[in-house]
Amino acid sequence: MTSPAIQAWIDQDDELTRAAVRRYGWRIIYVYEGNETDPGPAFAYTVGLYGLGHPELLVFSVPPEVAGALLNELGEQIRAGENLLPQREISWARWSRRMITEQVPDSWPVLLEANRFYRRPPFDPVSALQLTYSDEQGRFPDHPGYDGPEQPRPGQFYA
Repeated sequence: MTSPAIQAWIDQDDELTRAAVRRYGWRIIYVYEGNETDPGPAFAYTVGLYGLGHPELLVFSVPPEVAGALLNELGEQIRAGENLLPQREISWARWSRRMITEQVPDSWPVLLEANRFYRRPPFDPVSALQLTYSDEQGRFPDHPGYDGPEQPRPGQFYA
């Protein structure tokens, strides 16, 4: 059972999400790095693209301002009719890194707010794409010699 204080916080956060999705079409959730007892990289994701018939977007280990600009620009492209597909390379004019879209096999343990917003059960979570980017030498996290920030592989991270 959820405590009254936690339930009040969840209710307030849900209202912020509803208001942002109504006004802008989506909300960006930024989850800061973990700590000693709960390690993990920072990540950001959208809530609202699923309602536009598109997977939500997720990106790891970028500062909030970069995540916001990237996800907002891609959100605008999606609203204009673009459909990002898994395993496709995409570019962002503000960033020299290569990016690929990777299907997230189970968004339930990561995109908590998106699944709560759409009232998705654990056995049928919202669809999501992880935006995976290269290091400065153009190597992706699953390539030998990758020398960039931590980007867990899709399906291997839990918030």
